[in-house]
Amino acid sequence: MNRAVFPGSFDPLTLGHTDIINRAIPLFDEIIIAIGTNAEKRYMFSIEERRKFIEKTFANNSKIKIDTYQGLTIDYCKKVESKFILRGLRNPADFEFEKAIAQTNRKLSNIETVFLLTSADNSYISSSIVRDIIRNNGDVALLVPPAVLEK
Repeated sequence: MNRAVFPGSFDPLTLGHTDIINRAIPLFDEIIIAIGTNAEKRYMFSIEERRKFIEKTFANNSKIKIDTYQGLTIDYCKKVESKFILRGLRNPADFEFEKAIAQTNRKLSNIETVFLLTSADNSYISSSIVRDIIRNNGDVALLVPPAVLEK
């Protein structure tokens, strides 16, 4: 089975995330959206809220699984028997950062990273921008899936 892990904090899930996931669905038998947890980080949304955003958004797709994890992504991949990590790239800075991580992961585990370029319509969207807009009572309707707007 070709299983990919799409790791992230998803705080919150954005249309950039959903773009990558939807375009990756035909490439894999299963995609595990793995919500990473870091005790050092302060999140805007709880792990339960982030999980619900994803569950509601992909409720009708049997290829999508949702899980949470702590620690190294490659350790999680080994645990769930995934040979692939899925990552989205918005810009050249993302590529340089992600390339170093992907090369390290491959060296340590032989797990391959598959990069998809974010669609031009979504390339400017980031969770940190969305959080800033929410903090300032702005409208994020064009940046997030409906499940996030319900909150």
